[in-house]
Amino acid sequence: MSHNTIALNQQRQPLDHLESVWLFGYGSLIYKADFPYIQRRPAKIHGWLRRFWQGSHDHRGTPEAPGRVATLIETPDAVCAGMAYEVTPDVFAHLDHREKNGYLRIFTEFEWLDGSGSVSGLVYVAGPDNEAFLGEAPETEIAAHIARSEGPRGPNDEYLLKLADALRELGEHDDHVFAIEAALKEQV
Repeated sequence: MSHNTIALNQQRQPLDHLESVWLFGYGSLIYKADFPYIQRRPAKIHGWLRRFWQGSHDHRGTPEAPGRVATLIETPDAVCAGMAYEVTPDVFAHLDHREKNGYLRIFTEFEWLDGSGSVSGLVYVAGPDNEAFLGEAPETEIAAHIARSEGPRGPNDEYLLKLADALRELGEHDDHVFAIEAALKEQV
């Protein structure tokens, strides 16, 4: 599958018949909401792990030297915390472009972190069948890759460090993210 997924997302899931849609963010969408939203709430999803296994050709790297960004890997019994946004369907024109590098929208259930209930909504997932997928690597290797990567949106390490800080603000611990962060800080 091509890493440019804009048309595929719009074709697979037209949303204009809905008044609003919930979107779950687990990477830069936690800390960088560069789109209008109705409300936002800390949330979690079950059955998914956040992993730095996706290449970034357009934001935190280049086509010749992709950076590494987060995706979700389906894992039974796993829980991934993040931020959910209620948005109007027109916001997906911007979001589909922002998340075009191999990410497909899928519907899943979110649970509010405060335990007050749940809602169904969308999440962008870049699976192993997309051209930008880099796959598993030791966290020290991922940190070294991130340390040397930069793209139009800035250095790759900025993405990692902001995500780690955002997770701490949510009161959430992510072994994978924090291990890469620690390895990165050792290399600097």
